[in-house]
Amino acid sequence: TDPASSPAGLLMALDVPQERGLGHLDQRYLDGLEVCRFPLLPFLQPLPLDWMYLLYTIMFLGAVGIMLGCCYRLSCVAFLCPYWYLLLLDKTSWNNHSYLYGLLGFQLALLGADRYGSVDGLLRPQKRNAHVPLWNYALLRAQVFIVYFIAGLKKLDADWVGGFSMGTLARHWLFAPFRLVLSEELTSRLVVHGGGLVLDLSAGFLLFFDATRTLALVFVTYFHCMNSQLFSIGMFSYTMLATNGLFCRPEWPRGLLARCPLWLQGWLPSTKPPQPSPDCHYGGRGAKRGIQPRQHLAAAFTILYVLEQLFLPYSHFITQGYNNWTNGLYGYSWDMMVHSRFHQHVKITYRDGLTGEVGYLKPGAFTQSRRWRDHADMLKQYSVCLSRLLPRYNVTQPQIYFDIWVSINERFQQRLVDPQVNLLWFLWSLCERGQWWIQGTKSPRGSGVEYSCVSGLHLENFVSEDLGNTSLRVLRGKVVVELVEQQQNHSLKEGERMQLPAGQYHKVHTVSLEPSCYMYLYVNTTALELEQNLTRLRELRERVRNGSEHSPLPPELRPILGEPLPAGVPLDPVVSLFLRREQREQRRERESSLAQRFRRFLQRKFFIFRRSALMTLIALRNLALGRPSPERLAQEVTFANWR
Repeated sequence: TDPASSPAGLLMALDVPQERGLGHLDQRYLDGLEVCRFPLLPFLQPLPLDWMYLLYTIMFLGAVGIMLGCCYRLSCVAFLCPYWYLLLLDKTSWNNHSYLYGLLGFQLALLGADRYGSVDGLLRPQKRNAHVPLWNYALLRAQVFIVYFIAGLKKLDADWVGGFSMGTLARHWLFAPFRLVLSEELTSRLVVHGGGLVLDLSAGFLLFFDATRTLALVFVTYFHCMNSQLFSIGMFSYTMLATNGLFCRPEWPRGLLARCPLWLQGWLPSTKPPQPSPDCHYGGRGAKRGIQPRQHLAAAFTILYVLEQLFLPYSHFITQGYNNWTNGLYGYSWDMMVHSRFHQHVKITYRDGLTGEVGYLKPGAFTQSRRWRDHADMLKQYSVCLSRLLPRYNVTQPQIYFDIWVSINERFQQRLVDPQVNLLWFLWSLCERGQWWIQGTKSPRGSGVEYSCVSGLHLENFVSEDLGNTSLRVLRGKVVVELVEQQQNHSLKEGERMQLPAGQYHKVHTVSLEPSCYMYLYVNTTALELEQNLTRLRELRERVRNGSEHSPLPPELRPILGEPLPAGVPLDPVVSLFLRREQREQRRERESSLAQRFRRFLQRKFFIFRRSALMTLIALRNLALGRPSPERLAQEVTFANWR
């Protein structure tokens, strides 16, 4: 039977769109028929796959043209238009970093960045080694200054100052030198949070002045090099490193090239003083002409652009509610790394509008992104997409319900969405908080599994059989614990606790007027027993090696000494796990040198560029000659993905 014809087979049918690339070559996925997307503008739709690769190629050629200064204005357009199209097409890729790249691309399209060391300068003598208007530098410097300074102002948030935003970051090996003199908690509070706050607030000012620029370059370079190792943020760290040169004197590249050997200077850009440019205004008594209208326009544009960039990060009053909770205008506010989120429960429920049948979807079905869990607008788009796709799986007039719990900066888990509300019934507006969105509260912080629930709602949870001695303790408010299988209700108030049966479902109902706070206390007995067994094996091996163990080892334990397993003796699962852990530790020690890390870095980059180049060639071939058979296309994609 067709698995899509029954609700039980629905999850099986949803697994195909989860694969990246062309792994399954499902025609519905290739044609974009069963993929949920999150465009910023509703009318934007992606091009067919092969045309998208052509778009990437145009954007790549535009970036190369900007770098070389070749057909500069055309290259800026070739890069900028596809980039913003792709950025507006997918809100899941929108963040402060991608937004900054778009802004810099827009600025470069207006600036005269092709005056020195460019191909256009070789072809057009009036541009070769010509002055660049000062407002060009002012615009770029102001943009970078705003990124630093506004990010610092955002870090004045109580969570960042208190050391809760990046609570576990101090455990990274990069902070090991600081942990020699400070505890992990002090390293997190003083170095990670305090150091990040001070650097962001002061970096722009220190880079601007000549007297402090050298010191600023040292700290800023160290800061971005650390970020490149701490976070997976792509090219952002390297982009910010490249912007350091904007704050230096404009003639610093010319002075650097003047130090090169004479035989090499003939192949490099000129080191002579720049020639006058008609785009610049030269004041003083010898000025031949006054300020031109386009120079007035450039000055006005610079001022308005800077004011707009200062306004947008604080335009959250347009949205309603606690913006850190609702994520209203997050993508251009420069509050980077201020909030860390952890999701404990994400449940998607659908109901057939005709039969009333209820089913559940795997979170993330029909999409590769997880950002919809935190954004009201994406959640609405996701529900609309699911309502459009589910009828293909015999779910008529579907109703969509979400139950999402999230912890922000180590606070208690709180529910984001009212699970009793069908999101298809409500509209989403930028200037209004959705009626389904539950207002966040400043709940306490904890180190376990804690929840905060508003009155009238409940949490359905399951205690795994591995979690022995699980109990629930109420910290605030009043709850009723419903044991589903036993059909019993237990009322608990502040300070009381009860034991929960393992392997069963239970529901926690909040019955107090104020939000309740409660926490689970448990012991993972299976993991605890496994760690104890592994410790015993490690101690046994040490006793055998130092001669303090006189009893012979059983045959099934001989592999821990590196000996082969006797014939006919099965390998114990605990021994197998012990050997795998030992192999990982040995491999980590063997490959921890700087040379090995650099080699792995180059390998990863090589395969990324290799796949990109091959997939682009396949797409261009498909556009020119047509798409081959699915079998051949599958072989080509497999070859492109080979590592």
